[in-house]
Amino acid sequence: MSMSTALNNALSGLSAASRGAAVVSGNIANALTPGYARRSLELTTSAVSGNGVRIAGLVRHQDPVLLANRRATDADLTASMLLSQFHTGFESLVGTADDATSIAAKLSEFESSLITAASLPGSAQRLDQVARSGRDLSKTLNQASEGLRQMRSDADRTIGKHVETLNQTLKDIEKLNARIPAIRNSGGDIGALLDQRQVLIDQVNEMVPVNVVARDNDRVSLYSDGGLILLEGSAAEFSFSTTGDTMPHMTIGNGLLSGLELNGQPVRLTGDFAQIRGGALMAQFDIRDNLAVEAQADLDTVARDLIERFEAAGLDPTTTATEPGLFTDSGNRFDPLTQTGLALRISLNTIVDPDEGGDSWKLRAGLGAAAPGAPGDARQLQAFGAALSGARAVPGTGLGTGDMRAAELTEALISKAGANAHVAEKRNAFAATAQKNMEQLVAEQGVDSDTELQHLIQIEQAYAANARVISVVDDLMETLLRL
Repeated sequence: MSMSTALNNALSGLSAASRGAAVVSGNIANALTPGYARRSLELTTSAVSGNGVRIAGLVRHQDPVLLANRRATDADLTASMLLSQFHTGFESLVGTADDATSIAAKLSEFESSLITAASLPGSAQRLDQVARSGRDLSKTLNQASEGLRQMRSDADRTIGKHVETLNQTLKDIEKLNARIPAIRNSGGDIGALLDQRQVLIDQVNEMVPVNVVARDNDRVSLYSDGGLILLEGSAAEFSFSTTGDTMPHMTIGNGLLSGLELNGQPVRLTGDFAQIRGGALMAQFDIRDNLAVEAQADLDTVARDLIERFEAAGLDPTTTATEPGLFTDSGNRFDPLTQTGLALRISLNTIVDPDEGGDSWKLRAGLGAAAPGAPGDARQLQAFGAALSGARAVPGTGLGTGDMRAAELTEALISKAGANAHVAEKRNAFAATAQKNMEQLVAEQGVDSDTELQHLIQIEQAYAANARVISVVDDLMETLLRL
């Protein structure tokens, strides 16, 4: 080997070692950076002289299959977390079995107040307490329904925000798709842009689970799990009209709530052929259009049962068949055609509410009585109590079938809410474990600080060896020049 060849080999080795040290330091510095993929130098023999080393390129290490599986668990975790939050929130609205403010507890208080008043029907204080506990019961249903309405409204507003974010993020990915080939063709390093694009794809994936398809010139296309084309050359555009303040009767079916469109075409959100499966966007639609609607129907069933018990024919001889009973639909009798949202409107008949200008003695004498009657007559109070304790057919199947007492129906409501919350929490825990395990697998394929430090030591040794060769060649050259 000639001295010039040895010198060229050593100089190319120093250059490669210097670049390798920069790559390793970059790996270590970005070990925890989202979207970052480990880099390594690709080295080959110099094509000019056949000696020395040449940097062929920078390799970005990433397993597309592992990354796709990690994205799937990310989307599952996001959806399960949102659904768990909804069920937990609804459980807190209706209360638990040991909650003194639950709907069941308020019903029990109302039933107890009727029994207490019947034992001393002439006591104005006890009659007032019946009215107040009845009003508390109706307000508890109102508050639960209002809380549910707000959760549904929040879901509607969140959908609007997700759609805005999706459109902007897809546009950003489209721009990166165009920029990456241009920079590569000019000889620039596209690693940082690939990292940035991966972060953006992950953001889309949390809202709408995506499949990433590699295209030529380092471009990618994005498709939803249900087959929607999100990005193929140009980005698709979602559209959605935010209602914001929803009401129980509003649905997509009656045109009072907006559906989702992609490039002007409706997106299927339900059924076996749903075009979006999982992710935050689907979860919010599920909350708004399914879960909240079902929960509202359960609350309305309890409210309807309560109103109908006190509208039963013959229960109060002083009222007519057209007059409301002890509980009303905003002051009116119950109408089966307007059951939706009933829990939000149910109220105690103001005619017996002393705080609303009514007379609590009508609980004893009858709602339509013109005079207080005999103070010791407890028959009407006992009839009201029997209306609660008697078993009757449940209006609907959401809380069970068969005949139930009022207390059994409210217990069924609380039990269903608690069971749903428990199941959703277990699913969320499973999804969190799966996502954590997948993250660990991805991390194993990522930057290992110990391995990178070992590479750095090897690079240091190579640098020192090449520097020694240059020093020896320099000594030889000086010796020859002195001859």
